[in-house]
Amino acid sequence: MSDAIKHECGIALVRLLKPAEYYRQKYGTSVYGLNTLYLLMEKQHNRGQEGAGMACVKLNARPGEEYIFRERALGSSAITEVFDAVNRQMAVQKANGVTEPDKLPFVGELYLGHLRYSTTGKSGISYVHPFLRRNNWRSRNLCLAGNFNLTNVDEILADIVAKGQHPRNSGDTFIILEQIGYLLDRYVEKLYEQYSSSGLSGLELNRVIEEHLDMASIIRTASEKWDGGFVICGLTGSGDAFVFRDRWGIRPAFYYADDEIIVVASERPVIQTILDVKTDQVRELMAGESLIVKKDGKMTLEQIERADQITPCSFERIYFSRGSDRDIYRERKMLGYLLTDQILQAVYYDTDNTVFSYIPNTAEIAYYGMLEGLEDYLDSKKSVELLGTNDNVSSYRADQILSRRIRTEKLAIKDIKLRTFIAENNSRNDLATHVYDTTYGTIVEGVDNIVVIDDSIVRGTTLRQSIIKILCRLNPKKIVIVSSSPQIRYPDCYGIDMSRMDEFIAFNAAIELLKERGKEKIIEDVYRKSKEQQYRPKEEIVNYVREIYAPFSDKDISSKIAEMVKPKDCGIAIEVVYQTISNLRKACKGHDGDWYFSGNYPTPGGNRVVNNAFINYYENNYSSDRKDKRQVVSEG
Repeated sequence: MSDAIKHECGIALVRLLKPAEYYRQKYGTSVYGLNTLYLLMEKQHNRGQEGAGMACVKLNARPGEEYIFRERALGSSAITEVFDAVNRQMAVQKANGVTEPDKLPFVGELYLGHLRYSTTGKSGISYVHPFLRRNNWRSRNLCLAGNFNLTNVDEILADIVAKGQHPRNSGDTFIILEQIGYLLDRYVEKLYEQYSSSGLSGLELNRVIEEHLDMASIIRTASEKWDGGFVICGLTGSGDAFVFRDRWGIRPAFYYADDEIIVVASERPVIQTILDVKTDQVRELMAGESLIVKKDGKMTLEQIERADQITPCSFERIYFSRGSDRDIYRERKMLGYLLTDQILQAVYYDTDNTVFSYIPNTAEIAYYGMLEGLEDYLDSKKSVELLGTNDNVSSYRADQILSRRIRTEKLAIKDIKLRTFIAENNSRNDLATHVYDTTYGTIVEGVDNIVVIDDSIVRGTTLRQSIIKILCRLNPKKIVIVSSSPQIRYPDCYGIDMSRMDEFIAFNAAIELLKERGKEKIIEDVYRKSKEQQYRPKEEIVNYVREIYAPFSDKDISSKIAEMVKPKDCGIAIEVVYQTISNLRKACKGHDGDWYFSGNYPTPGGNRVVNNAFINYYENNYSSDRKDKRQVVSEG
């Protein structure tokens, strides 16, 4: 999208099932597991550029030897820094005479990797996954990473404090780590009492405890109160591993397993490419399901939570996941195809004098679908012209009709990235104007329309400051901006950085329309009703923000957005066309998580988040703006 937003996080888990020698002989390396983890993380680099981390567990370490290794780093080059640090540590050990691969750090059987985008605004190395909870008992060590955001951390915090714990941090990952860690401690203690009373002790007692550790039971108890979207991965020091997906299926996870490896990642094509396996061999972890691997390598799938209202995130399909996935590729093409009628209406069906393009790069697949729709329309029109008359058509006229084509050009070119070291706002905005360039000499001035498709329009800032401004220089008759997703109206609360109401151009457009039409009382009423329910249990909160949009049609808001993104010095007619929610559901069947567009949050915590987001907007933006205006009037 032209206005980039932060992605979800990415996860990667690798479990080797064969002895180390097997991989050395078959793949020619003793670090096959480490290499696989690196590739899984690098292929998902787009999902997190604030930090990265990885952990490794050795299953056969002797007492006195380290068996959990972890490395983390911050920044967009964090993956490289993490694995460079790992390689340096291995090189040091080799220089000290360690020749056996299984004695080297980070050479083990179990790996966990994570790519981070923060959703809480908190940063620093202490917030980079995997998190690690240490203990002298191997089975009570816990390593945790995930792609998630919980909406009710305060409730979970209160629950574990009531049990006597005193967490050092209130972040959701810290809280989950302590919550699962507490239950893990209790479970190990129970097994210790059970088997030590029967006469077992020492290594044998540890072996039996580790063998009977029931991670499914622990996860089931821990997750009873979790509200949010998540895929949570964990490792124990004794070699158990688990991946658990929320019961609404909001966040994605895929896995592959054979007799030599088990792999889990946030995206299916990543696994396909790295392991060279077919689409149908990579399975999706179902909503409420957990994949659990025991120390002996046995993998089971456990239904931890009943999945009643399954609503996988539709934004995952539109933007976040890799377009190389078979299903996502088809869905994005369909999103473009289904916009055909709206686009034709916007250019008055004048395909002869319209040039079609896309905003690079994630909208490219929807662009191909849009072209297919336009070509189908033109082919139909050609058939009518050729066959819809009783007169014979001359060969010359037939050639004229058949030669008509949908005109396509690459009009928007992403040229440079805005350099953040430029601090002055004026300089920054000037640079933003030049982030995109255009191809000159492709448009007949004053005659041709331009249609460019984007995958979504969040803030509209880049459209106004750069894309439309540069397209205006071509002096077309009209510019039509097309979004393959519907209007983004509501904040996300399940792991994507879209949390403030005033960031959404659709919301700002609705507010401006209310002001223009003398309906500001609706804003006041929504605030009052939101404020009245602010401290009620999340299950009782209603999404009253819908009332902000209720007086207007989608077309009303789109027209207002077109006004807002039009540069002041641009004399060209601008129209903005959005996907409909009904067509979104038609294209992305089975992925009904459309709360960004509809306000239909699948969990009670979602309504609480949108309620608080509107209250924050009203108190920090809207009311202060009104106060400033009243002050100007009184001073005038």
